[in-house]
Amino acid sequence: MAEKNEKLFDMFPPVSTEEWLAKINVDLKGADFQKKLVWRTNEGFDVQPFYRAEDLEKLSHLNSLPGEFPYVRGTRADNDWLIRQDIEGETDEQKNANARYAIDRGVDAIGLHVCDNFEASHIDILLKDIDLKKIEVNFLSCPGRALKVAAALVDYLKARGLENDFRGSVSFDPFKRLLKHGTKFPKDMVAMAKELMETVKDVPGLRCFTIDSFMLNNAGAYITQELGYALAWGAQWLTSLSDAGLKAGEVAKRIKFNMGISSNYFMEIAKFRAGRMLWAEIVKAYEPEADKCCCSKMMVHAVTSQYNQTVYDPHVNMLRSMTETMSAALAGVDSIETLPFDIQYKNADEFSERIARNQQIMLRDESHLNKVVDPAGGSYYVETLTASIAEVAWKLFNEVQDNGGFLAELEKGEIQKAVNASGVKRHTDVARRKEILLGTNQFPNLNEKALDHITKEDCKCCCGTEAAEAAVESLNMDRAASQFEQLRLATERSSKRPKVFMLTIGNLAMRLARAQFSGNFFGCAGYEIIDNIGFETVQEGIDAAIKAEADVVVLCSSDDEYAAFAPEAFKLIDGRALFVVAGAPACMEELKAQGINDFIHVRVNVLDTLVGFNAKLLK
Repeated sequence: MAEKNEKLFDMFPPVSTEEWLAKINVDLKGADFQKKLVWRTNEGFDVQPFYRAEDLEKLSHLNSLPGEFPYVRGTRADNDWLIRQDIEGETDEQKNANARYAIDRGVDAIGLHVCDNFEASHIDILLKDIDLKKIEVNFLSCPGRALKVAAALVDYLKARGLENDFRGSVSFDPFKRLLKHGTKFPKDMVAMAKELMETVKDVPGLRCFTIDSFMLNNAGAYITQELGYALAWGAQWLTSLSDAGLKAGEVAKRIKFNMGISSNYFMEIAKFRAGRMLWAEIVKAYEPEADKCCCSKMMVHAVTSQYNQTVYDPHVNMLRSMTETMSAALAGVDSIETLPFDIQYKNADEFSERIARNQQIMLRDESHLNKVVDPAGGSYYVETLTASIAEVAWKLFNEVQDNGGFLAELEKGEIQKAVNASGVKRHTDVARRKEILLGTNQFPNLNEKALDHITKEDCKCCCGTEAAEAAVESLNMDRAASQFEQLRLATERSSKRPKVFMLTIGNLAMRLARAQFSGNFFGCAGYEIIDNIGFETVQEGIDAAIKAEADVVVLCSSDDEYAAFAPEAFKLIDGRALFVVAGAPACMEELKAQGINDFIHVRVNVLDTLVGFNAKLLK
């Protein structure tokens, strides 16, 4: 029997990194380790296939506990985040009723949209019967109304002796105009910010400068871009207001980061950890005079992404938002809003809002993620990701600072251009299926009709929608799925749904695999797919295709057999339908010389190819 002090794995000899690499290289059979197993991320750094304890030796951020500077492990000694829901409604009374309904069902933070004709008396209606000692309240308005809302709120709190109990925010974000519309905020934002600081000074829990970097996320920004620009955004307030005579520490305590969450699970965990660490160092650099610990803490509200939400197969949005919510919860953010799965095509209803709330309640009350602080702490992988994301984001932050700061870069349109370039790259990756949107560009529901459930019209933000010529480029907010959705909606609106016939012949494994690939390929455009188990001859297949009134015939076989099958099928079909070869056989050039021009395979741009077919087939 083993001695009591013997460790579990003492019986196994230690294995060095060199030995692991040697074994991996044997298994690779001569393939390049860097090309096969090292992942070059879009965020600008490499991810190794495995990590070991030695990888943590060079990291400097590991020597703190949760609640300790620089807060990489969290700003609190617990992980009890707030479940937030932004409330909709036609009137203030309806918003209040909807807010109380959500609170009764588990929400402990709400966002209230303020109407255009806001008056101080509206606060009484919006907050009626809401316990401000328990519920965080965030007022969402255009920056031009923030001061008026803040003054009314402060008067309301003072009249009830709730100044020290209130938690929440009034959004003042004059940078939105440049991001969304390419135009400057028409008023002196520093003067307004100083007046706002004076207005809220007696309510310590009221934040008023919102860093709405979720906008960058929804425009397709990569994780390091969102974080780097968010930090520069916050630093802009510290610089502008400290130059105007305010204390940087006091300003920092009024800043709230509203950040997006992408589906890149581990990297999002690392992003929030890296963000807290970098923000603490940024605030420290301003040498705050008082409450150094408190003012260095990054308050983060996280909201699930809209960029990857889809109109087709929309219930998959629940899976996307679930992993995103879990990332933020494990990362220790202060509050989370899980967006309803259906908001891209309709106004959220009771069911979708309930599901969104319950996603968080399940993570908190059933999975007990609030009981563990920084569960990823010490993970070789997550700690290394945290350091890597921090390094790239810090480099971007410094580039912005060197070029005059966040506002200067916005006014030149540089930040918008950089984010839009990432959006273009991601749209291309979606078009080529390098980035997968399940149900949209891969494995679509062939019989789904989105027009049956689309009821929502595009809406405009009330902030800065007046006619004005944009001075600089604005963010492109097209979702990743938008172009595929336009493609498929064009098919739905057409008077005829094209039929795609799989002419499967020859090698059993190859014809089945290519028929499945082709069905998924053309299904992304909403075409009717006619699959087959196989034909004995090409003539038999062509006859069946013509009988089925096929618009497209896809030859599915093996590369070796295409040299004979493709010319025969092309000749027999004789222009009565479009002819496509599934694959990129070695004989492709010879087939092209015979007039066969359409080939589909993993290297083609799926979107562009289908747009071309739509142009030929839809009347």
